[in-house]
Amino acid sequence: MGYVAGETILDDEFNTFVNSSSSPFGYNHFAGTGSTVYGLGQTHIITRTAGDTVTASQWNSLFTGMDNIANHTNDTLTSTAARSAGDTIAIKSALVADLASLAAEVAGGSTSASGGLTTSAALEAASASGAWSTSHVVEFTVTFASNNSMRHFFNGGGKVRVVADRTGNGGTGGGATTKDTDWSTLLAAVGNLDINSLTSTRSGSGETLTTNGLANGFRDLSTGYTVLIKLTADTSPYTANYAQVSAKLNAAPDSATIMTIKYELMDDAADTTYTSGNTDGVDATPDRVGVTRVQLYSININTSEGLASVIAPSADATASNTTS
Repeated sequence: MGYVAGETILDDEFNTFVNSSSSPFGYNHFAGTGSTVYGLGQTHIITRTAGDTVTASQWNSLFTGMDNIANHTNDTLTSTAARSAGDTIAIKSALVADLASLAAEVAGGSTSASGGLTTSAALEAASASGAWSTSHVVEFTVTFASNNSMRHFFNGGGKVRVVADRTGNGGTGGGATTKDTDWSTLLAAVGNLDINSLTSTRSGSGETLTTNGLANGFRDLSTGYTVLIKLTADTSPYTANYAQVSAKLNAAPDSATIMTIKYELMDDAADTTYTSGNTDGVDATPDRVGVTRVQLYSININTSEGLASVIAPSADATASNTTS
């Protein structure tokens, strides 16, 4: 793979392939520390000084680094295979195109990455204090060791995930009420809410998408909450009930180290009123929702496809958990 001894390349051209911080970006800029939408925290390749001979091993270090990023992002390269003498122009053209392709993958948040990612166990789980009739609101924080680590996480396809479900019933006799069933349907329709680099996604479907903020990802967040999704129940008489997920950062994306995610379950529906004279098949607490739970996960970058190190949050916490 790569050049063989005796093939030549100018040191300044090699340095452009390795270190350019303008388009077409060099390897170190999109794979190393980088800035803004670039950077994966990989080891920088050493540039050459004027007059140095670029050896086959130095050239191949660039190829190996590119292959590792391509493996992680599931990109296809054409320039890292063996070349014959006399291919200089073709090699340069293909290499520039491949570097640009890899840079675009990183800038886009490595959305095709798969095997190089690992879903954590539940980092936090916040349950309602009991059956409720007004709201259950949870805030989680996810902290990174530095802004570089946070950027590299999202640039490499890392995600922050929240998911809510119902773990208890609200019925007086311990059974599920009609409202319980409707809330289970609503929460399943949200499913896994994943915050990516440039977008957010839900794994569920159905119900009424009242606010669609899924075009927002990590890089779109600010220090005030951005609503990523508000999903409203579509079955009467519960059409005022909704689940809403919002997120914010502790600073601008290029300085932030903490993301806060708020998950709101709001029961605004007008409820059936229970009367003691109407007990046949009517639950005594038709307004109650059983115990709900919100959980936090992270989808972390692993080393199985060639990246140098695991990239994951350094800490997490339940910042608030309120039931009313």
